[in-house]
Amino acid sequence: MEWSYVLGWSLNIIIVMNFLLAVFVIFIERRDAATTWAWLLVLFFLPVIGFIIYLFFGRQLKKDNFYNLSVEEQTFFNQQVDQQIEEIRHKKSGVEDAFLNKYEQLIKLNLRSSQSLISLQNKTQVLHDGEQKFAALLKDIRSAQHEINIQYYIIKRDSLGRKILEALVERAKAGVKVRLLYDAVGSRTLKLKDFKDLLANNGEVRVFFPPLLGIINLRLNNRNHRKVCIIDGKVGYVGGFNVGNEYLGQDKRFGYWRDTHLRIEGDVVPDLQQRFIFDWNYAGNGKNKEDTFAFVSHQIEDYSPMQIVTSGPNSHSEHLKNMMIKLIMSAEHDIYIQTPYFIPDKSFMDACRTALLSGVNMNIMIPGNPDHPFVFWASRSFLGELLQYGAKVYFYEKGFLHAKTLVVDSEVSTVGTTNLDARSFRLNFEINALIYNERTALELESHFETDTAGSRLFTKEMYAERKWTEKFKEGISSLLSPIL
Repeated sequence: MEWSYVLGWSLNIIIVMNFLLAVFVIFIERRDAATTWAWLLVLFFLPVIGFIIYLFFGRQLKKDNFYNLSVEEQTFFNQQVDQQIEEIRHKKSGVEDAFLNKYEQLIKLNLRSSQSLISLQNKTQVLHDGEQKFAALLKDIRSAQHEINIQYYIIKRDSLGRKILEALVERAKAGVKVRLLYDAVGSRTLKLKDFKDLLANNGEVRVFFPPLLGIINLRLNNRNHRKVCIIDGKVGYVGGFNVGNEYLGQDKRFGYWRDTHLRIEGDVVPDLQQRFIFDWNYAGNGKNKEDTFAFVSHQIEDYSPMQIVTSGPNSHSEHLKNMMIKLIMSAEHDIYIQTPYFIPDKSFMDACRTALLSGVNMNIMIPGNPDHPFVFWASRSFLGELLQYGAKVYFYEKGFLHAKTLVVDSEVSTVGTTNLDARSFRLNFEINALIYNERTALELESHFETDTAGSRLFTKEMYAERKWTEKFKEGISSLLSPIL
């Protein structure tokens, strides 16, 4: 009798907790409908476990002044944005040629939503291979004279990780200021003792969203997915490569690693630097008044307008998703997309359908050898629908495709850390470079065309002939897609 009494009370408590949490998800956090229903399904089918999963993966961040900027700082950044919008409106900024006028609305969207300033004189190098990317990065690190600010989601304790760290220590010994920021979950194998030589030589290391007591991390679902490096305030890196041997193609599971990164010089580097500073100060629990950063004038003759666009769970809107939707809706001829995960929401899918129905050629490439099966089946479900509208879909099979690129009309392109899924759009801190330059766009298209030789074309006939087991996997995965 006593056990049945205890069991009954326990069930009642679980039901009440689930009900209260459901009310909180629906009415307090005010998520979009798809995500709300996905979490309600988890709570319904996994009453106790679902609550624990939500505690670690479902909570949202505060959105008002997440980086704790002073009134003066907020005013300064807002004034910069307002000034550029006025200059664009009155054609006083040098942004007056027909090419940029075509994308004026896109420029203003990024200015207003993400405070992404437009800079004109820049030089961009596309890096599409791990050996190529890290050879360039190590050369720039070893040439640093004043400052190195480096941030990665994943830093592995392997030969590449040690090589990068040794180069940082060498420059720190030479008097260069070195700041290293990494994500606690992505780089969970790292310990502060791994940086003892760097710390001993006045280097600084910070962790984004570290776990409590070194064990429990209540921010598992909100990760800093950014990969950037700024050297002497003159050279910047941004893109998809993390630090580890697998990104050199040395992991047997993945094989050759196909990714895309940018090496940047010019007026846009200070904007990249500022985004690093926001994350750096947050990870240090505030701004250190004695900490100074290099903001230098680095004259570049190349005319390549750019914007640095960021987004995260602290954002009031999904800046990077909105930027990409605007890009897709502006397309007149061709769209090229490479992404490891394609799990868009309804608004992104509507943009893709609209572009296809308007006669735009859409080419999408994802990995044929996925790292997450549920994500792959969900991706295939969405891509299968776009096949019906005329999209061309490729499964990359030469190795693993990790590139995150979008190119429109051989004119404008974006490269960064953002995957096409809810995690990147809403849950992670991400960063992309938007380049208004035909040469860069054509180079990215060329890499896409080269990659098709190592890919399998996925047709609507193949999709129609899939087995019932595959349909079942797709159905379950797409149902959970808002929280994958």
